[in-house]
Amino acid sequence: MPTFAWVARFGADFDSLTPAQQVSFLAAVAEFVEDLRTGGRFRKGLRVRGIKGAVGVFEMTWADDGRATFQYGKSMVEGEVHVVWRRVSPLGIFKQP
Repeated sequence: MPTFAWVARFGADFDSLTPAQQVSFLAAVAEFVEDLRTGGRFRKGLRVRGIKGAVGVFEMTWADDGRATFQYGKSMVEGEVHVVWRRVSPLGIFKQP
């Protein structure tokens, strides 16, 4: 099972989301985790891709106007992917991804 952590800014971002936005984000994370577990490609709807100008940082779409950024960290459990969530927001996360 993949492991996760988040930076302090992510926690503040998540807390600022509406309850409906939090539900949408967590639903997208469930799909994200399923894709990580199967070792395949991410489904198209998540639109996971690297961010230009931010080496090693990726974005994931969780709503029409919702994005989250993450990076891969050092594995905490042998053989499992470790994801560090950086930002989550309906708008404006790309100035400091």
